Amino acid sequence: MDPYLLAKWLHILSSTVLFGTGIGTAFQMVWAMRRADPHQVHGVASGLVIADWLFTTPAGLIQPATGLWLVWLAGWSLTEPWLLLTYGLYALAFVCWAPVVHLQIRIRDLAAQTACRGTALPPEAHRAFRIWFALGWPAFIALTVIFWLMVTKPPLWG
Repeated sequence: MDPYLLAKWLHILSSTVLFGTGIGTAFQMVWAMRRADPHQVHGVASGLVIADWLFTTPAGLIQPATGLWLVWLAGWSLTEPWLLLTYGLYALAFVCWAPVVHLQIRIRDLAAQTACRGTALPPEAHRAFRIWFALGWPAFIALTVIFWLMVTKPPLWG
């Protein structure tokens, strides 16, 4: 297979996994937290933590590797304006995602504790969820703009 097509396929596949896992896990967590059933929240949050390690993390590592491979194969400069913006947006998405993983673990653990005691989710779980939810939006928007940049490669400045 042509190296460029292989790199492009891997890049598109990993971006699909990254974005799709993000959308899917966000939907599941929002749905579970709406019900506020500690057993359900624990089950969903446990699955999200595993999904992040199995899907999001590898896809998030493959993305920059295949992206740099594509840049090299296509002969683009690493300082193309659309690439510079992409790097910044990807960093923003990562900075939002890193605490989200910790928050999911915290929500999972709080839900497990309250499920065992037969009590409602504590305010701390709801607070962690609100932060988790708020961090998801900049990451979602950043990845959406990155898709646009990858497709259009616009001349942004200079």
